[in-house]
Amino acid sequence: MAINRVPVLKRCRSLGLDPIYLGIDKKSNRQLKRANRKVSEYGLQLREKQKAKFIYGVLEKPFHNYYLKADRMKGMTGENLMTMLESRLDNVVFRLGLARTRKEARQIVDHKHVMVNGKQVNIPSYLVKAGDTIEIKEKCKGSQRYKDILEVTAGRLVPEWLEADQENLKGTVKELPNREVIDVPVNEMLIVELYSK
Repeated sequence: MAINRVPVLKRCRSLGLDPIYLGIDKKSNRQLKRANRKVSEYGLQLREKQKAKFIYGVLEKPFHNYYLKADRMKGMTGENLMTMLESRLDNVVFRLGLARTRKEARQIVDHKHVMVNGKQVNIPSYLVKAGDTIEIKEKCKGSQRYKDILEVTAGRLVPEWLEADQENLKGTVKELPNREVIDVPVNEMLIVELYSK
């Protein structure tokens, strides 16, 4: 499996991104030393794509596949792409407050701690649907790890398209998110322009 070993704060600085979108509370004190060069149109489009890939932890090939799938769906391609990225199982686990960061959410799913509608799912890219119930397995619920996670994520706002029951470590997808409720600072139109060349 490909692993990105670039330090997270360094990558956030280079993309001009606030680490809070990744679930990280640290702030970088360093300023990015960038010459006042004019960024080309392609450069802007590429940066938006890299931002989206970095936030959701998706590599190039699966990201391109999401784009192709979003392009075939009805409606705006950019909005479809963001909805698909947001409805990935690892992201939903993060949004429900069952993990501190998206990386940790991915690990929790990989380690077979998550059940969707009563069935164990260990695929982070699994796309949830409206009405799905996501919960942590019974035998994992009592572990110290989840007590620690709930302490950290207790104050985090759960998006309106999800319903969280943090006491029982479960949640429900009320509806699939539309672009208005996705609070990720990515201009998806630039990504569509980049891929449609």
